[in-house]
This record gives sequence, C-alpha cells and structure tokens, in this order.
Amino acid sequence: MKKISILFCLVFAINQLNAQTWHTNLKEAEKIASQKNERIVLVFQGSDWCAPCMKLDKEIWSSNEFVNYSKNHFVMVKVNFPRKKKNSLTTEQQSYNNSLMEKYNTKGYFPFVVVLDKNGTVLGNTGYKKTTPAEYIKLLNSFI
Repeated sequence: MKKISILFCLVFAINQLNAQTWHTNLKEAEKIASQKNERIVLVFQGSDWCAPCMKLDKEIWSSNEFVNYSKNHFVMVKVNFPRKKKNSLTTEQQSYNNSLMEKYNTKGYFPFVVVLDKNGTVLGNTGYKKTTPAEYIKLLNSFI
C-alpha cells in the first residue's frame, strides 16, 4: 500500500510540474510578460459548451510540446465564459471577462486567441485549427 501511495504522489507531482499556468487577469499577465520579455496569449473560450474550445485545449494547450514551449515564451491568459451553473465565475471575474471581450473579441468568436506583446498591444489573432502543437506554435510566433 505504501508503494502505491508513493507512486501516486510521484505521478501527481510530475503532472503538476508539467501543468499549464493560466492567468485570469490581463494586467497581472502584462506585468509578468514585461519582466520576462514574453508575449501574452489571451484565450477566449467557453470551457463547458464550446466544442472547438475543448478541442483546442485538448489538442494544443494541454499537449506536452505546447506546455513546455509556452513556459519560456508566453504568458497564458484564459478568459472563460462557462454556461453550466457548476462552472460559473464570480460576479467580479465575469464582469472583468466581459470587459476583455468588449475590447479584444468584439465579434464574440469562440475560441478566439489573441497574441499581445508584453505591453498589451495586439500582434495578431486566430482560433481553433486542426493542426499539431508545433504548427500552432509557429502560427502564434508569426505574430511578431
């Protein structure tokens, strides 16, 4: 039993080390991006209702290749618009996300991915693409 517990803890720790770091506040992300001289990837998604959003998360954002690359190149910001009550955001977070939507995603596309420089200037945007993590990284890097 002890061996199983140790193995479980080890697997959990490795997963945590490899997990994607997502921010929910653009201003905080801009500070981090400025300090690290990295770009910001602002992702508008409907995590519990938008099928292409879920595919983008599974195929790109959660891939080891993207996670490992993004750690040293991007500050990731998630702007989520869940519909299910169990996933609802705080009133403050929902209001904040709405304000980001008004500024960066005026047409209401989901998923919508905006690449910003460290100062918050829009460099380009995209959405879901059926591609590899390597190709998606190339796409995000083309917005320089």
